[in-house]
Amino acid sequence: MVTGLWGRIEQQDFRSRIRGTLLGSALGDALGAPLAGLSLDAIRAAHGPDGLTGPAPAVADGRRGRVTAATQLTLFTVDGLIRAHVRRDTGAWHPPTDVHRAYRRWAATQHEWGPDERRKDNGWLAQEEWLYARRDPDRACLTGFGDDVLATLDRPKNPAARGAAAAARSAPFGLLVGWEPALVLQLTVECAAQSHGHPTAHLAAGALAVIVHGLIRGDSLDSAVQRTLGLLGARPGHQPVTDALQRAMSAVTKGAPGPDAVEALSPGTTEPDASDALAVAVYCALVAEDVAHGLRLAVNHGGDSVAAGALCGALLGALHGETALPPAWLAELEGRATLLELCDDFALEMTQGPTLHSPSAASPGWLARYPRG
Repeated sequence: MVTGLWGRIEQQDFRSRIRGTLLGSALGDALGAPLAGLSLDAIRAAHGPDGLTGPAPAVADGRRGRVTAATQLTLFTVDGLIRAHVRRDTGAWHPPTDVHRAYRRWAATQHEWGPDERRKDNGWLAQEEWLYARRDPDRACLTGFGDDVLATLDRPKNPAARGAAAAARSAPFGLLVGWEPALVLQLTVECAAQSHGHPTAHLAAGALAVIVHGLIRGDSLDSAVQRTLGLLGARPGHQPVTDALQRAMSAVTKGAPGPDAVEALSPGTTEPDASDALAVAVYCALVAEDVAHGLRLAVNHGGDSVAAGALCGALLGALHGETALPPAWLAELEGRATLLELCDDFALEMTQGPTLHSPSAASPGWLARYPRG
């Protein structure tokens, strides 16, 4: 993909891949949610020998396509990245701060009854009433975004948290196609460390973003993983994530894909590990016959089905674009209209930002949606 010149075809492909990435992530999240906490044997007992083969009713309300906090936070990640680019006009250019502020807006949805119209800096996303619901948020996210303190990699929040919740919200960083991969990795790990301070957790998030970044720019999945391995090698504490990616690549050559191969990559331990979810997602994306097949593989195991599904969906969506996503699953996806609107806004900002705002002038409607404050 040409990132310096946006012709019509390039813009259309970019928008399709943005939609594919974010909708695919949400589909994987929703597909895996009913399986959270279940072993492979329990999944088979509940859904048959093939496991879960399509969207199932949520335990809480019987709705199909119900997303979790992973999708909520992914939405606010995109909102924060757009706001960072808009706020650049003021000379205040620090994306980790803007993304952290977006996560703080998400945190408000977890304890308030609904949108507070007195908050003029909320923008449009925080006015979406359906987001004001707790969907099994990771405890580290709640504590990490519980105050305005901005963590650093030297002093991260929740330094023992090594789960995959940070990775599950981090695909949007890979959509920054004009950035160099090393900068995408740096921004992602800084933002992941706001809630998940263990290197395995924030480096898994960074790895996912860099792989998505390569796919958006037209790399094959194999090439994107190899590039990511090269970047990870210089990072302290990278070995569990590097090993996970190498296990996923190696597993492709060890026989026909199936639940047993996936189970071997994610043993379902009592302490979920982000590297396991990443290994499952990459393996399933590599062997997938199509998006639906890949997502089924990604969620039917005893590990973190939600994170593995979300990560795999992001990879397959970035690789193939929105038209490859299963339409029947999309039709039932909660929040699809919001996701599509945010995808298109992100595409506009990345390709047409200077026509929407500048230090001297701006579209009032755009600043109402994405305030500079």
